[in-house]
Amino acid sequence: MSKSGSSAWALGTAAADRLSQAGFVVSGWSRSPKSIDRIDCLDGDEGLRQLLSQSDIILCLLPLTADTIGLLNTDRLGWMKDGASFVNFARCRIVAVSALLAHLDVGRLRHVVLDIFDQEPLPEDSPLWDHPRITVLPHISAPTDLQSASRIVAVNIKSYRKTNEIQHTIDIARGY
Repeated sequence: MSKSGSSAWALGTAAADRLSQAGFVVSGWSRSPKSIDRIDCLDGDEGLRQLLSQSDIILCLLPLTADTIGLLNTDRLGWMKDGASFVNFARCRIVAVSALLAHLDVGRLRHVVLDIFDQEPLPEDSPLWDHPRITVLPHISAPTDLQSASRIVAVNIKSYRKTNEIQHTIDIARGY
């Protein structure tokens, strides 16, 4: 058994909390209703429209599931506030990159930061490299700390032996 979506929810919650503590006014969106202290939580199609239309910066941390593939398509990116910026730390297939380029080229979006791509490494001839309003980040994370990783494995083994459950695992039905 697992805590459904616990790792994806924890990532978004942690980011929202840190940004709020840094003085940003933060809203969050998810498919289903959530409640987080100091965060305006939106959900569903209308919530996504509201979030995109009012936000100066969109930070995408969504998991890649059947429901999120192509979620940020041409139409939904058109809901974004004029002059907004977009940061994608989620899987590339959630966002229509060609639509992002089109919105940048007509001046609707101010800046885009991309961390992950359909093809990695990003091909040398990709238009993303040279676009003046796109920042391409190297898709890397921190190296694994053997001590902290060992503690996590030990806790999971202990939990499994006691309860037959491992905490913070992937929910196969949800896809994250």
